[in-house]
Amino acid sequence: MPIQPTADTGTPVSRDVIIPPYDLPGRLCVPANALGMVVFAHGSGSSRHSPRNMQVAESLQKARLATLLFDLLHGHEAQDRARVFDIPLLARRLAAAGHWTRDDPETAALNLGYFGASTGAAAALVAAAEGAPQVRAVVSRGGRPDLAGSYLTRVQAPTLLIVGDRDTGVIELNEQARAQLAGRREMRLVPGATHLFEEPGCLEAVVALTVDWFTRHLPDEPVDDPADKAEDTPEGAGVEIHR
Repeated sequence: MPIQPTADTGTPVSRDVIIPPYDLPGRLCVPANALGMVVFAHGSGSSRHSPRNMQVAESLQKARLATLLFDLLHGHEAQDRARVFDIPLLARRLAAAGHWTRDDPETAALNLGYFGASTGAAAALVAAAEGAPQVRAVVSRGGRPDLAGSYLTRVQAPTLLIVGDRDTGVIELNEQARAQLAGRREMRLVPGATHLFEEPGCLEAVVALTVDWFTRHLPDEPVDDPADKAEDTPEGAGVEIHR
């Protein structure tokens, strides 16, 4: 039986948006018959133009998942280190973007997930813990989930922590955070990867893991079509798994 799309539109959408009430610029892409909605939270020193996040977003779109990449901070704010590491501030803005997707007619029916990198991962977990809007899944890429602090014990959404196995120090922080998460959680170590996953094949492993996690947890009906799976599935790519 074919999977029923969460959104009832067969027309792909791609447009620039402004996220209220903070007037944050973003880019929304909704593939035809989308199965879910993923909002990105970039890390410190980055923006909606992050090439790594854009590569992940393009692969999610090919898997029929809508994406929203937006700036958590305005240009002048990004120069203020206090704001860059203000996790509650970043979480409020991410939640505002999540609420916006609930109100936009093209994405209102789509179940919501967050993808966070670096400090953006902590913001994603805090926003998920707050529970409004409801979040169905979270993925952290090279993140600092430890910065979410006591919020970790309130995160019920299935959470995937992706870390490079050469990202010394960050591995331990992710292990500690994983142990505190309340809901389903997994941690995957990408062989040979450092913090930015710049090594050959490492970002591709992140993409495969991310697509797999969101396509399993966002649709109301699970996606289980072997014809759609790549040859290098997350389980077969030599990625170390911690549950």
